[in-house]
Amino acid sequence: MNSTNMSKGMAREILSGINIKPTAQRIDIARVLLYKDQHLSAEDVMVRLNENAHDISRATVYNTLNLFVDKGLVRRVIIDASKIYYDSKITPHSHYFNEDTGEILDFECDDIQVKPSLNLPKNTYQEGLDVVVRIKNCK
Repeated sequence: MNSTNMSKGMAREILSGINIKPTAQRIDIARVLLYKDQHLSAEDVMVRLNENAHDISRATVYNTLNLFVDKGLVRRVIIDASKIYYDSKITPHSHYFNEDTGEILDFECDDIQVKPSLNLPKNTYQEGLDVVVRIKNCK
């Protein structure tokens, strides 16, 4: 099963464009994660890499995903401490999390108005706002 439609050249270009050294492992991870808008856990990335006979360590996957987050290539979606996903859609949006199925769906946040306190702790700034709406299937 092929879990990517992104060429190695395109992945190399994307990584080089944001000053990430395009190693073979980083290219493989980028091809799995970035070929479409999706939400994958580190384990999901490992499974897809293994489907395609790539031999990449768990530490390399986690380190690469963290690097991608640091460089703004993907966003973390933290459902809870045990459920962290990496979102390839980096434009502002929010998420539905279906607690019955584990599915994460995007929705645009234009209709949400949250006014956090302007009294932020000293020497800090608001970097962003993450909204996860938890849903369940109707019985």
